[in-house]
Amino acid sequence: MERKEQDMLPLSHEIVEVDGVYVNEAGQEEHLHRGQHFPADPILGKTEWKLTEYSFDNHHEGRTDKRLIPKEDDADKQGKITNPRRQIEGG
Repeated sequence: MERKEQDMLPLSHEIVEVDGVYVNEAGQEEHLHRGQHFPADPILGKTEWKLTEYSFDNHHEGRTDKRLIPKEDDADKQGKITNPRRQIEGG
């Protein structure tokens, strides 16, 4: 992730928008989740935070989450939408 001249890094007490690992100006590393607030440094106070690593829950081992793989032996295929263009007959 490269920083551009116009980009402003998030400051302490702002809301985290992306799950990931962040580092502040003092080198303190924090794993933060969306919706949390960036913490203030005990010595420096308000600091800038830089995203260094994204957090991916489904692909942490390099494999697709099993819940995302369709099952071959699904008993209720009639009610399932298997194709985005398939239309369900309704009344």
